[in-house]
Amino acid sequence: MKEIRTRAVLSSWLAKERAKGKRIGFVPTMGALHAGHMSLAARARAENDIYVCSVFVNPKQFNNPADLAAYPRTLESDLEKLARAGCDAVFCPDVLEMYPDEAVKRYDFGHLDKVMEGKFRPGHFNGVAVVVDKLFEMVKPDRAYFGRKDFQQLRIVREMAALEGHETEIVSCPTEREDDGLAMSSRNVRLTEGQRKAAPRIFKGLMKAREMFSSYSLEEIKENVVAFINRSPELQVEYFDIVCENTLLPAVSPDSQGELVACIAVYAGEVRLIDNLSLNS
Repeated sequence: MKEIRTRAVLSSWLAKERAKGKRIGFVPTMGALHAGHMSLAARARAENDIYVCSVFVNPKQFNNPADLAAYPRTLESDLEKLARAGCDAVFCPDVLEMYPDEAVKRYDFGHLDKVMEGKFRPGHFNGVAVVVDKLFEMVKPDRAYFGRKDFQQLRIVREMAALEGHETEIVSCPTEREDDGLAMSSRNVRLTEGQRKAAPRIFKGLMKAREMFSSYSLEEIKENVVAFINRSPELQVEYFDIVCENTLLPAVSPDSQGELVACIAVYAGEVRLIDNLSLNS
């Protein structure tokens, strides 16, 4: 496995591989890799001739400096995991390599980055779009793999790729969960013992929404789920929305056209956890 730190080396290596006719998969990450990331890597390995993984904690997508400082950085163990998973190359640049100047593009995503996560984390999705655009330009992958846990991010990445004319196929991969239902996340390592025991209540709440879906109004579902999760003293719901998959706009009724997705953000102490679940598919 090649460990690459600069764009120049990455470009040179990829040009040689592409000249051999190889199809390239790409898994962008911020490190602190867990089984969810490795499921993306496994799919990239299976569907392409070679695949590249990036490990870069992107400062542009953190609107809270404390959250950026607390984000786990485990590069050595990440590299070991990727080597065992048959990764062909890992791109792990520093901030200066990714952002040689301070100019940052501003995207117009309409309402897509103003709702849910965007409402509570202003600027977050612009930072995501900027870094993914840069990575796509550097890697030029045939396919790129993203977990559905970050449901709104996946929609933003698709929109950015369309705006920028990237020909990369964006592959959505299922959310990987712990045995108790908690969505796998690099942030989970920051949970206290009590918070970790309470956190599966988030997924139970989403499952409750699915169970209620055919018999209750959306407002009744939302009220019930929020109350259920907030009954734990360790958890506090920041938002819970039921939205149309493509537009991310609030659904008006259970029989709204298309797939409806329940999206939630919950604080466990200072740790912010997100999750989502399709309700009618």
